Amino acid sequence: MIRSMTGFAAKSGSLAPHSWGWELRAVNGKGLDLRIRVPDWIPGLEAGLRAALSAGVARGNVTLGLRVNREESSGGLTVNESQLTTVLDALGRIEAAAMDAGVSLAPSKATDIVTMRGVLEQTVTEDDNEALAKALLAEFDAVLSDFNAMRISEGAALEGVLRDQLSQISALTAEAAALAQARNAQTEELMRRNLARVMDNLDGIEPDRIAAELALIAVKADITEEIDRLVAHVAAAEALLAGDGPVGRKLDFLMQEFNREANTLCAKAQNSDLTRVGLALKAVIDQLREQVQNVE
Repeated sequence: MIRSMTGFAAKSGSLAPHSWGWELRAVNGKGLDLRIRVPDWIPGLEAGLRAALSAGVARGNVTLGLRVNREESSGGLTVNESQLTTVLDALGRIEAAAMDAGVSLAPSKATDIVTMRGVLEQTVTEDDNEALAKALLAEFDAVLSDFNAMRISEGAALEGVLRDQLSQISALTAEAAALAQARNAQTEELMRRNLARVMDNLDGIEPDRIAAELALIAVKADITEEIDRLVAHVAAAEALLAGDGPVGRKLDFLMQEFNREANTLCAKAQNSDLTRVGLALKAVIDQLREQVQNVE
Protein backbone atom coordinates (compact mmCIF):
# COMPACT_ATOMS: atom_id res chain seq x y z
CA MET A 1 0.00 0.00 0.00
CA ILE A 2 1.42 3.35 -1.01
CA ARG A 3 1.18 6.61 0.94
CA SER A 4 0.82 10.14 -0.33
CA MET A 5 3.44 12.67 0.70
CA THR A 6 0.77 15.27 1.50
CA GLY A 7 -1.04 15.15 4.82
CA PHE A 8 -2.35 17.17 7.76
CA ALA A 9 -3.23 16.57 11.42
CA ALA A 10 -4.12 18.79 14.36
CA LYS A 11 -4.73 17.99 18.03
CA SER A 12 -4.95 19.75 21.38
CA GLY A 13 -4.33 18.66 24.95
CA SER A 14 -3.56 19.87 28.45
CA LEU A 15 -1.66 19.08 31.62
CA ALA A 16 -2.32 21.68 34.34
CA PRO A 17 -1.26 24.40 34.29
CA HIS A 18 -0.38 24.01 30.58
CA SER A 19 -2.49 23.57 27.46
CA TRP A 20 -1.27 23.11 23.91
CA GLY A 21 -2.12 22.66 20.25
CA TRP A 22 -0.36 20.58 17.58
CA GLU A 23 -0.31 21.14 13.82
CA LEU A 24 1.47 18.69 11.51
CA ARG A 25 1.46 19.11 7.73
CA ALA A 26 3.50 17.87 4.76
CA VAL A 27 3.84 18.53 1.03
CA ASN A 28 5.81 16.86 -1.73
CA GLY A 29 9.60 16.81 -1.58
CA LYS A 30 12.53 14.96 -3.12
CA GLY A 31 13.78 13.82 0.27
CA LEU A 32 12.81 14.17 3.93
CA ASP A 33 12.94 17.77 5.16
CA LEU A 34 11.79 18.24 8.77
CA ARG A 35 10.94 21.68 10.11
CA ILE A 36 10.07 21.57 13.81
CA ARG A 37 8.89 24.63 15.72
CA VAL A 38 8.42 23.82 19.42
CA PRO A 39 9.23 25.65 22.71
CA ASP A 40 12.92 25.31 23.48
CA TRP A 41 12.39 25.41 27.27
CA ILE A 42 10.88 21.91 27.34
CA PRO A 43 13.80 19.47 27.83
CA GLY A 44 14.35 16.78 25.17
CA LEU A 45 11.15 17.61 23.29
CA GLU A 46 12.55 18.56 19.88
CA ALA A 47 14.97 15.63 19.77
CA GLY A 48 12.18 13.18 20.65
CA LEU A 49 9.81 14.62 18.06
CA ARG A 50 12.48 14.56 15.36
CA ALA A 51 13.20 10.89 16.07
CA ALA A 52 9.49 10.02 15.94
CA LEU A 53 8.99 11.86 12.65
CA SER A 54 12.06 10.30 11.07
CA ALA A 55 10.73 6.85 11.98
CA GLY A 56 7.17 7.55 10.80
CA VAL A 57 7.77 9.56 7.62
CA ALA A 58 10.17 8.64 4.82
CA ARG A 59 9.80 11.48 2.33
CA GLY A 60 8.32 14.97 2.00
CA ASN A 61 8.64 18.51 3.34
CA VAL A 62 7.21 18.14 6.84
CA THR A 63 6.35 21.03 9.17
CA LEU A 64 5.48 20.46 12.82
CA GLY A 65 4.27 23.29 15.04
CA LEU A 66 3.45 23.20 18.76
CA ARG A 67 2.02 26.11 20.75
CA VAL A 68 2.08 25.76 24.56
CA ASN A 69 0.16 28.10 26.88
CA ARG A 70 0.43 28.37 30.66
CA GLU A 71 -2.63 29.20 32.72
CA GLU A 72 -1.93 32.15 34.97
CA SER A 73 -3.08 31.66 38.56
CA SER A 74 -2.98 33.78 41.71
CA GLY A 75 -1.46 30.95 43.70
CA GLY A 76 -1.83 30.57 47.49
CA LEU A 77 -0.89 32.93 50.33
CA THR A 78 1.22 31.88 53.31
CA VAL A 79 2.30 33.71 56.47
CA ASN A 80 6.02 34.30 56.80
CA GLU A 81 6.35 33.28 60.44
CA SER A 82 9.78 34.80 60.83
CA GLN A 83 8.72 38.13 59.37
CA LEU A 84 5.52 38.13 61.45
CA THR A 85 7.52 37.64 64.63
CA THR A 86 9.84 40.47 63.69
CA VAL A 87 6.90 42.79 62.96
CA LEU A 88 5.09 41.91 66.21
CA ASP A 89 8.27 42.46 68.25
CA ALA A 90 8.72 45.82 66.59
CA LEU A 91 5.11 46.80 67.30
CA GLY A 92 5.52 45.75 70.97
CA ARG A 93 8.59 47.92 71.38
CA ILE A 94 6.86 50.84 69.72
CA GLU A 95 3.81 50.56 71.94
CA ALA A 96 5.98 50.25 75.08
CA ALA A 97 7.98 53.33 74.13
CA ALA A 98 4.78 55.26 73.44
CA MET A 99 3.39 54.36 76.86
CA ASP A 100 6.62 55.49 78.55
CA ALA A 101 6.34 58.76 76.70
CA GLY A 102 2.66 59.17 77.58
CA VAL A 103 1.62 58.90 73.98
CA SER A 104 -1.64 57.16 73.27
CA LEU A 105 -1.65 54.83 70.24
CA ALA A 106 -4.62 53.24 68.53
CA PRO A 107 -4.74 49.46 68.97
CA SER A 108 -3.08 47.51 66.15
CA LYS A 109 -5.39 45.54 63.85
CA ALA A 110 -4.66 42.29 62.11
CA THR A 111 -5.48 43.92 58.77
CA ASP A 112 -2.75 46.48 59.44
CA ILE A 113 -0.23 43.78 60.20
CA VAL A 114 -0.90 41.56 57.14
CA THR A 115 -0.39 44.51 54.80
CA MET A 116 3.14 45.01 56.07
CA ARG A 117 5.85 43.90 53.67
CA GLY A 118 6.90 40.30 53.94
CA VAL A 119 4.20 39.11 56.35
CA LEU A 120 2.09 37.46 53.63
CA GLU A 121 3.80 35.75 50.69
CA GLN A 122 2.34 34.35 47.48
CA THR A 123 3.39 30.77 46.82
CA VAL A 124 4.73 29.94 43.35
CA THR A 125 4.41 26.37 42.08
CA GLU A 126 7.43 25.18 40.14
CA ASP A 127 6.54 23.72 36.74
CA ASP A 128 7.52 20.10 36.10
CA ASN A 129 8.83 20.52 32.55
CA GLU A 130 10.06 16.94 32.36
CA ALA A 131 6.55 15.63 33.03
CA LEU A 132 5.23 18.07 30.43
CA ALA A 133 7.73 16.80 27.85
CA LYS A 134 6.74 13.19 28.60
CA ALA A 135 3.04 13.99 28.15
CA LEU A 136 3.65 15.83 24.89
CA LEU A 137 5.76 13.03 23.41
CA ALA A 138 3.12 10.46 24.41
CA GLU A 139 0.36 12.47 22.76
CA PHE A 140 2.40 13.03 19.60
CA ASP A 141 2.01 9.34 18.75
CA ALA A 142 -1.70 10.01 18.17
CA VAL A 143 -0.94 13.11 16.10
CA LEU A 144 1.43 11.15 13.89
CA SER A 145 -1.07 8.30 13.59
CA ASP A 146 -3.81 10.70 12.37
CA PHE A 147 -1.34 12.28 9.97
CA ASN A 148 -0.32 8.95 8.45
CA ALA A 149 -3.94 7.77 8.29
CA MET A 150 -4.72 10.72 6.02
CA ARG A 151 -1.68 9.98 3.86
CA ILE A 152 -2.69 6.32 3.57
CA SER A 153 -6.21 7.33 2.54
CA GLU A 154 -4.89 9.69 -0.12
CA GLY A 155 -2.42 7.01 -1.19
CA ALA A 156 -5.25 4.54 -1.80
CA ALA A 157 -6.96 7.01 -4.15
CA LEU A 158 -3.63 7.78 -5.80
CA GLU A 159 -2.93 4.07 -6.33
CA GLY A 160 -6.18 3.73 -8.28
CA VAL A 161 -5.11 6.54 -10.60
CA LEU A 162 -1.66 5.03 -11.09
CA ARG A 163 -3.02 1.57 -11.88
CA ASP A 164 -5.45 3.02 -14.42
CA GLN A 165 -2.60 4.86 -16.17
CA LEU A 166 -0.45 1.73 -16.16
CA SER A 167 -3.33 -0.15 -17.78
CA GLN A 168 -3.46 2.52 -20.49
CA ILE A 169 0.28 2.16 -21.08
CA SER A 170 -0.08 -1.62 -21.27
CA ALA A 171 -2.90 -1.34 -23.84
CA LEU A 172 -0.99 1.19 -25.95
CA THR A 173 2.12 -1.01 -25.81
CA ALA A 174 0.11 -3.99 -27.09
CA GLU A 175 -1.32 -1.82 -29.86
CA ALA A 176 2.18 -0.66 -30.81
CA ALA A 177 3.36 -4.27 -30.97
CA ALA A 178 0.49 -5.19 -33.33
CA LEU A 179 1.13 -2.16 -35.53
CA ALA A 180 4.83 -2.98 -35.64
CA GLN A 181 4.02 -6.50 -36.91
CA ALA A 182 1.84 -5.10 -39.69
CA ARG A 183 4.42 -2.45 -40.49
CA ASN A 184 7.19 -5.03 -40.71
CA ALA A 185 5.33 -7.00 -43.39
CA GLN A 186 4.64 -3.85 -45.39
CA THR A 187 8.21 -2.62 -44.99
CA GLU A 188 9.62 -5.99 -46.06
CA GLU A 189 7.57 -5.98 -49.29
CA LEU A 190 8.51 -2.36 -50.01
CA MET A 191 12.19 -3.10 -49.47
CA ARG A 192 12.01 -6.10 -51.81
CA ARG A 193 10.55 -4.01 -54.63
CA ASN A 194 13.05 -1.19 -54.10
CA LEU A 195 15.92 -3.65 -53.94
CA ALA A 196 14.83 -5.25 -57.23
CA ARG A 197 14.90 -1.85 -58.93
CA VAL A 198 18.33 -1.10 -57.51
CA MET A 199 19.76 -4.44 -58.63
CA ASP A 200 18.41 -3.89 -62.15
CA ASN A 201 20.17 -0.53 -62.47
CA LEU A 202 23.49 -1.05 -60.69
CA ASP A 203 26.34 -3.36 -61.51
CA GLY A 204 29.31 -4.34 -59.38
CA ILE A 205 27.66 -4.04 -55.95
CA GLU A 206 28.59 -6.85 -53.64
CA PRO A 207 25.55 -8.81 -52.41
CA ASP A 208 27.04 -9.11 -48.92
CA ARG A 209 27.26 -5.35 -48.60
CA ILE A 210 23.67 -4.93 -49.70
CA ALA A 211 22.60 -7.56 -47.17
CA ALA A 212 24.51 -5.80 -44.39
CA GLU A 213 22.91 -2.44 -45.22
CA LEU A 214 19.46 -3.98 -45.28
CA ALA A 215 20.10 -5.67 -41.94
CA LEU A 216 21.20 -2.34 -40.45
CA ILE A 217 18.04 -0.64 -41.71
CA ALA A 218 15.93 -3.42 -40.24
CA VAL A 219 17.66 -3.17 -36.84
CA LYS A 220 17.19 0.59 -36.73
CA ALA A 221 13.47 0.21 -37.40
CA ASP A 222 12.90 -2.72 -35.04
CA ILE A 223 11.02 -1.76 -31.83
CA THR A 224 10.88 -5.23 -30.29
CA GLU A 225 13.25 -4.29 -27.47
CA GLU A 226 11.32 -1.12 -26.69
CA ILE A 227 8.06 -3.07 -26.54
CA ASP A 228 9.61 -5.70 -24.27
CA ARG A 229 11.04 -3.06 -21.94
CA LEU A 230 7.73 -1.21 -21.71
CA VAL A 231 6.00 -4.45 -20.75
CA ALA A 232 8.68 -5.12 -18.13
CA HIS A 233 8.41 -1.57 -16.73
CA VAL A 234 4.63 -1.90 -16.35
CA ALA A 235 5.11 -5.17 -14.44
CA ALA A 236 7.78 -3.60 -12.22
CA ALA A 237 5.57 -0.61 -11.42
CA GLU A 238 2.62 -2.84 -10.54
CA ALA A 239 4.85 -4.92 -8.27
CA LEU A 240 5.98 -1.77 -6.46
CA LEU A 241 2.38 -0.67 -5.95
CA ALA A 242 1.53 -4.08 -4.49
CA GLY A 243 4.44 -4.01 -2.03
CA ASP A 244 4.92 -2.29 1.33
CA GLY A 245 7.04 0.66 2.29
CA PRO A 246 8.06 3.86 0.49
CA VAL A 247 8.36 3.34 -3.28
CA GLY A 248 8.24 6.90 -4.62
CA ARG A 249 11.93 7.09 -5.55
CA LYS A 250 11.83 3.75 -7.39
CA LEU A 251 8.70 4.74 -9.28
CA ASP A 252 10.30 8.06 -10.18
CA PHE A 253 13.28 6.21 -11.67
CA LEU A 254 10.92 3.94 -13.63
CA MET A 255 9.26 7.02 -15.14
CA GLN A 256 12.58 7.97 -16.72
CA GLU A 257 12.84 4.50 -18.23
CA PHE A 258 9.24 4.63 -19.51
CA ASN A 259 9.90 7.95 -21.18
CA ARG A 260 13.14 6.76 -22.76
CA GLU A 261 11.45 3.76 -24.40
CA ALA A 262 8.53 5.86 -25.67
CA ASN A 263 10.91 8.39 -27.21
CA THR A 264 12.88 5.65 -28.96
CA LEU A 265 9.68 4.03 -30.23
CA CYS A 266 8.56 7.33 -31.77
CA ALA A 267 11.97 7.82 -33.37
CA LYS A 268 11.83 4.37 -34.97
CA ALA A 269 8.15 4.45 -35.94
CA GLN A 270 8.38 5.34 -39.66
CA ASN A 271 4.63 4.84 -39.70
CA SER A 272 1.84 7.32 -38.96
CA ASP A 273 -0.24 4.90 -36.89
CA LEU A 274 2.76 3.79 -34.85
CA THR A 275 3.78 7.41 -34.35
CA ARG A 276 0.27 8.20 -33.10
CA VAL A 277 0.46 5.39 -30.55
CA GLY A 278 3.96 6.48 -29.50
CA LEU A 279 2.77 10.04 -28.87
CA ALA A 280 -0.21 8.72 -26.89
CA LEU A 281 2.22 6.66 -24.82
CA LYS A 282 4.33 9.74 -24.10
CA ALA A 283 1.23 11.67 -22.97
CA VAL A 284 0.08 8.95 -20.55
CA ILE A 285 3.62 8.44 -19.23
CA ASP A 286 3.88 12.17 -18.55
CA GLN A 287 0.58 12.06 -16.62
CA LEU A 288 1.86 9.04 -14.69
CA ARG A 289 5.10 10.84 -13.86
CA GLU A 290 3.17 13.81 -12.44
CA GLN A 291 1.15 11.52 -10.17
CA VAL A 292 4.25 9.62 -9.02
CA GLN A 293 5.63 12.91 -7.64
CA ASN A 294 2.98 12.58 -4.89
CA VAL A 295 4.08 9.11 -3.74
CA GLU A 296 6.16 8.77 -0.59
